Amino acid sequence: MLTSTVCAAVSAAGLAIAALTAYRKRFLAATRIAAFSLIPLGLVLTGVIDWLTDIVFKPSVWAGFGVLALSAVLFTIGRVVERRRGIGSRKERKAAAAARSGVVAPAASVPSLGAGHGAAQPAAKAKGKDKGKDKSAGGAPKDDFSDIEAILKKHGI
Repeated sequence: MLTSTVCAAVSAAGLAIAALTAYRKRFLAATRIAAFSLIPLGLVLTGVIDWLTDIVFKPSVWAGFGVLALSAVLFTIGRVVERRRGIGSRKERKAAAAARSGVVAPAASVPSLGAGHGAAQPAAKAKGKDKGKDKSAGGAPKDDFSDIEAILKKHGI
């Protein structure tokens, strides 16, 4: 009851200010003030104010909010402990994925490794053999591009 009276008084004061603003020929501002001043009265008439006061002044509602807060805290603590122990960590997931991938098709990539692996070995041998010869006075060795050349030859470029 008290909240309804306060809201009605706030609306009346807002409408009085809107009337004074309109008297000063600031009609757009007066319209905005009148619109804002009617909001508390509308909330009282729809029952929203009574609903809000029931929420604020009931101890059972506050107990419910306390239980929800406790639930959120427990959930957060559980997640923190789970991360510290490493349960479900990336390492475990990668190990499980590696174990599964080996069982499904262990020889699936052998042909692709065989062709590329053979082309990379001569490049590595040439790199080790010519390491001392190809260095210029202060530059990098000339065989730095041999790996790239081997890849391009492998792909027919």
